[in-house]
Amino acid sequence: MKWKKYRLETTTVAEDLVSAILAELGVEGVEIEDKIPLSEEEMAEMFINIGPTIEPDDGKAYVSFYLDSEADSVAILDVLMAELKSFEEVMDLGSLKLEESLTQDEDWINNWKVYFHSFAIDDVLITPSWEKTNDHKNYRHVIEIDPGTAFGTGKHETTNLCIRALKDYVKPGMQMLDIGIGSGILGLMALKFGATKVIGTDLDEQALYVTKENMEKNHIPIEDYEVLIGNLIDDEQLLKYVGTKEYQIITANIIAEVLVEMMPRVKELLAPGGIYITSGILNEKEELVSTAIRANGMKILEVNHQGEWTLIVATN
Repeated sequence: MKWKKYRLETTTVAEDLVSAILAELGVEGVEIEDKIPLSEEEMAEMFINIGPTIEPDDGKAYVSFYLDSEADSVAILDVLMAELKSFEEVMDLGSLKLEESLTQDEDWINNWKVYFHSFAIDDVLITPSWEKTNDHKNYRHVIEIDPGTAFGTGKHETTNLCIRALKDYVKPGMQMLDIGIGSGILGLMALKFGATKVIGTDLDEQALYVTKENMEKNHIPIEDYEVLIGNLIDDEQLLKYVGTKEYQIITANIIAEVLVEMMPRVKELLAPGGIYITSGILNEKEELVSTAIRANGMKILEVNHQGEWTLIVATN
């Protein structure tokens, strides 16, 4: 199959925003090019040696992503640009010049795998299926996960923050709702930490298949989870199926503006005394989301940061 590759010129301060909007639109596997020097930790994780950056950081960044050439890419691009334009007054977005080219599946579907290696989050080891490790005895949980084209290996700061919060708040017997389930990693972790049932929603049908594969890899029975496609904000039929006041824990790792719009639904779906774990929030958007949480009668229990990202834990 042929795919269209798009390369968007933006800025280093906006590259995470662009990636987050694309993820919300169901576009995954983005590539980011910039001149920001790699940290020592990032250098240690690379599969090749990379020399020092010759050119100084000029603030420019390029975000590349792929769309099925048969799909309605025009609609996706229109939404992307409209979303970005709404941030023009608060963030330098750069030129937003878009280049287009054509590529084949083999150019990118599997090549990214060389960048994803086993890594640990405290006492949890997360490893791709194609990389075997004998280091199991040093960890409480070993999770095998393949992100496919759905977001979520656990390595991104927002997912990392959510996993640590789940370790603290999941109790045996809890039922969980994961809004934007992606690869299924948060639901999978919750089940490993003691939850008995996970319902996940997503806009991208790919989440159905990737979540199923990852659950099977980790020996999670099919009756312990369910993935539903749709938008809880405006899909009344989905909302009715999901039910109200059933979830002791809800997770949402989505961009801040969507989290704000989602808050009344979260309030409606969270059981009394339940826990709401939310990330995908750029640090400068923390107040926007925390204000929406409080406006819906919920209490913030803690706020954590990692890099440019914020996680908020709240209860009703």
